[in-house]
Amino acid sequence: MVGRFLDELDPVVFVFGALLTVGVIVAFFIDRSFVAGGIETVHGEMLSYMSWALLVIVFLVVVFLLYLIIGPWGKLKLGDEDPEYSFLSFFAMLYSAGFAAGVVFWGPTEGLFYYADPNPLFGAEGGSSEAIPLAIQQTLFHWALPQLAVFTIMGIAIGYFAYNYEKVPLRASSALTPIIGKDNLDGPVAKIVDILAVFATIGGVATSLGFIGSQFVSGLEYQWGMNFGDTGILLIVTTMTILFTISMVLGIDKGIRRLSNFNMGLFVLIMLATFILGPTMFLLLLGSQAIGGMISDFVAMSLYTGAGDGGTGWVESWTVFYWAWALSWSPFAGLFIARISKGRTIREIAFTGIVATSAATIPWFTFVGGTAVFLQDTGGADFGEVIAGEVGAEISGFILFDALPFGAIFMVAFLVLVTTFFVTSADSSTLAVSMMTTGGKESPSTINRVFWGIVLGLTAAILMILGGEGGAGALEQAVVITGAPFAIVCFLAMVSLIKNLSGTNGRVLLQEETVIIGSTERRSDDPTTTAEPGDDD
Repeated sequence: MVGRFLDELDPVVFVFGALLTVGVIVAFFIDRSFVAGGIETVHGEMLSYMSWALLVIVFLVVVFLLYLIIGPWGKLKLGDEDPEYSFLSFFAMLYSAGFAAGVVFWGPTEGLFYYADPNPLFGAEGGSSEAIPLAIQQTLFHWALPQLAVFTIMGIAIGYFAYNYEKVPLRASSALTPIIGKDNLDGPVAKIVDILAVFATIGGVATSLGFIGSQFVSGLEYQWGMNFGDTGILLIVTTMTILFTISMVLGIDKGIRRLSNFNMGLFVLIMLATFILGPTMFLLLLGSQAIGGMISDFVAMSLYTGAGDGGTGWVESWTVFYWAWALSWSPFAGLFIARISKGRTIREIAFTGIVATSAATIPWFTFVGGTAVFLQDTGGADFGEVIAGEVGAEISGFILFDALPFGAIFMVAFLVLVTTFFVTSADSSTLAVSMMTTGGKESPSTINRVFWGIVLGLTAAILMILGGEGGAGALEQAVVITGAPFAIVCFLAMVSLIKNLSGTNGRVLLQEETVIIGSTERRSDDPTTTAEPGDDD
């Protein structure tokens, strides 16, 4: 077992990824304030110079994926085999792979913040009736197409080149194969991409797990007065780490697939119960208006920077932060999507990644988030301390369900949902990091997966412990620092797909004889339409 672990490692990616991750944790304990100050400075500079780029790139990725769904390239498959999983299992695993943990956490909360402080683009007054549909519209925009798009584009790019061409491994850098060349996938550029992928994944996912873990602990304290302290938090997260390690060691079929199917069922049950027991007719009216507003305002919301009307800070605090955070998850989520997508067409993956998942996300935020905003507006529940920042956002779900009939049953079910999404997010991300550090092996050794599971669990526990002292906020800023560069990687992954697919399956906008750059004289060594990615270097 140890021999297999040592033999499969990519030593450069494993060592540097581990040192970066452990180094940040150690640095926080040695001089937390100095490191937090440095991160805050770099975070501010990065937002100042890159916020517009993140908005533009994510918008272009969404447009490209929509084209893949309806265009001729969508019929191409990832490999020649039949799909390994049923569509419902594929959808459940894709949805549960990290993204759903954030959906559960922010579902009861996010609309409340936009209700109190709407996007300056709309010019609505906070706390007004006009702000109610705008709050849900903004929430749907943040959690539907764009965040899902960056995961999906990485998954398609990695999977297409790994399954359709020889000697292309299943790892993050493979998404750039046509640009860096197939023969350079073990070169310095690929190594840098893979090291950053490991670091970004650990930071982004551990922050998410810190959120979801704090939600679990806060729920126990809110409902039953259980105050665990730092030791209790470590014990709870250790228990959760053992659960997701067991699920991970069991593998995708026995572990991740079954648990994903279970928590998607519970997710739908809680969502429908909230819809039935909450203000049902109001939610139907609210949802229709919010969805319509999101569709009609999608381009404006996607490219709104706040320039000239004082909204820059709002956009950077919400939209840009979300995009950067999603980008920090994109290496792991993309790699996991690629791993479970063999045999599926590009169209089916793109459709599932941004349309089918949005169809599940939109009702959740409409019913759960809309009910919370309705209760706050009508006085049915008091979220004032959450909106003011006096208590954590993780309390919102329990305040919400406590105000509904059968509140105690709701809260128990919600705690179970939090736990299962913690486990599925952690085991799928740990599998992805293990694949990154082994050069792209689909089934890394148990030791490798357990090692990264422990690192991920400990990082999440540390985030929860440091949260009350500002440490979590500083690491969230670090996630933006590591996630923002992946906007460039996602953009290059899109360019790689365009470069390869237009070369092997025909251009879409321009005729084949058109020379885009350079001389119109055809050379004898020009690449043919059957060239593999990177062969035309």
